[in-house]
Amino acid sequence: MNQFIQRMFKAAAARNGGVVRRSRASVKKHASFRQLKAAVTKRGFHLLRSGGQYIVICNKGDCKLLA
Repeated sequence: MNQFIQRMFKAAAARNGGVVRRSRASVKKHASFRQLKAAVTKRGFHLLRSGGQYIVICNKGDCKLLA
């Protein structure tokens, strides 16, 4: 797996069920959307895109957009 993606999921927020965000430009520069999506799917997490950011909700629970 790509080192950038590995470091992303080693962050305290990812390990503790929090939220991790990375800029789309950073993901494009250091990895790819396909790699990020595969890593998120493998873990059963949720991936969102908002503006220039990818947001990963690092838990396997339900995810519902409320507003």
